[in-house]
Amino acid sequence: MVNDMINDEKRTYCVIGAGTAGLCAARHALQAGGEVTVFEMANQLGGTWVFNEEVDKNEYGIDVHSSMYKGLKTNLPKEIMGYPDFPIPEQESSYIPAEDMLKFFKYFSDFFGITECIKFSHYVIRVKPTKDEKQWEVIVRDCPNDEFKTYYFDYVLVCNGHYHTPKLPNYPGLNIYKGKQMHSHDYRCNDPFVGETVLVIGAGPSGMDLAYEISKKAERVTLSHHLKDKPKTTFPDNVTLKNDVARLTETGVVFTDGTSQDFSVICYSTGYKYTFPFLSCDCGIVVEDNYVQKLYKHCINIRYPTMAFIGLPYYVCAAQMMDLQARFCIKFFSGEKELPSQEEMEVDTNTEMEERWRRGMKKRQAHMMGPQEDRYYDDLAKTAGVDPIKPVIKKLHKLCAFRFSEDLVNFRKDIFRIVDDETYVKVN
Repeated sequence: MVNDMINDEKRTYCVIGAGTAGLCAARHALQAGGEVTVFEMANQLGGTWVFNEEVDKNEYGIDVHSSMYKGLKTNLPKEIMGYPDFPIPEQESSYIPAEDMLKFFKYFSDFFGITECIKFSHYVIRVKPTKDEKQWEVIVRDCPNDEFKTYYFDYVLVCNGHYHTPKLPNYPGLNIYKGKQMHSHDYRCNDPFVGETVLVIGAGPSGMDLAYEISKKAERVTLSHHLKDKPKTTFPDNVTLKNDVARLTETGVVFTDGTSQDFSVICYSTGYKYTFPFLSCDCGIVVEDNYVQKLYKHCINIRYPTMAFIGLPYYVCAAQMMDLQARFCIKFFSGEKELPSQEEMEVDTNTEMEERWRRGMKKRQAHMMGPQEDRYYDDLAKTAGVDPIKPVIKKLHKLCAFRFSEDLVNFRKDIFRIVDDETYVKVN
C-alpha cells in the first residue's frame, strides 16, 4: 500500500474509536479533505470518559470498554488536557469531573463536524489488507441491527485506547484464595466495600485513588507497591503501605518481606494490555508484552504505512500528544509530505529501540515516554513539519505529573492559569 493516489481523489479514512485519540484523528483527516468514517462500539462518544454501570459485558455481549468510576476527577489540570488549539473552556477548577471532560469532547466533535461521521454501536470485527494491498477491508458488526457489513478504506487510524483489557499478575496461589478478586477496571464506587478488608495492588494514579476512596467505607486498606521511594502523600489512618506480594493464601497474601495479612477483597490496579483483536495476522503488527511492532515513531505501521496507531505512548500529556501524532500521520497520509522508505523507517525505529534497551527498559516499557516525552514531541513535529507542543504545556505537565503521589488528598485543589505559550501561574 503506497501513498500514490491521484491528488484530487478523495482519500477515505477509517477511524476506530471515538475517544480522545479518535476524535482528533477524525478532525485532522476531515480538515485534510478526507472522507472519514468513525466506528464506535459504544452508543456515545468519549471513550474512557464515558461512565457505565455495567462491568464485564454490555447488552450486545461485548466487553465493557470504560474503566470510569463515580466521582472521578482528572489527575492532570484541564489546562493541559485539551487539544493544542482547542482548550477546555474556562472554569474555576483546574481538576474537573469526568462529566465535564465528556461535555468538552462532545462540543469538540460537534464543532468540527465529526459527530455526523460516527457510526455508534458499531463494533469492528476484522481489519485486513485487500488482496491487491491497495486498501483495507474492514468488517463491522452493526450491533443494534445485528448485521455484519464490509467497508473499504485507503487509510486506517487505530484509536481504540489501552485502558480496556485488564493486565493481571500471575502470583502463586491465585486459585486458592477464597476472597473476592477484581481489577480496578471493574470498580465503579466504594459502596460494596463497607466493612471489608481490602488489598489494593499497584500504586499508580488509579491504585492510589482507589485505596483512598475505598478507605472511606472499608474497615482497613493496604496498598501494595514496588516503588523505590514510597509515596510521600499522607493517607487516612486505616490505610497502610506494603511492599510487593509474593503469593496468595486461602485467606490473604504473603508479602516479599515475609509478613502475611488476611483480606476479604483483592483489587488489582496493575495496568492494561495493548490489544487489537480486530487486526488480522497479515496486517504486519505483532504485540509482545505491550510492545506494538513495528511502528515508525510509535504510530505508523512500517509494513503497511497506510495504517497508524494514535495514543500508544504513556507517561505523556495524552490529548496534546494524540493530536500531534494525528497531525504527524495525516501530513503523510494526505500526500502533503512523503514518508521515508520502509527500510529507512525500520532503521530509525531499530536505532531508537536499541537505545531504549541499552537504558535498561523492558519490552513492556517500549512505548513509555516520561523523561523522554519532550524529545519525542519535538521529533514528531520536526519530522512532519507540524506545530510543536507549546513549552507551557510541557512545563505544567512536568510539575503536575506526580503531584498525586505527593499529596493525594489535596492536589486537585491546585488551580492553574495559562498566561502565554511559555508561562503559567498557580493562583491558589
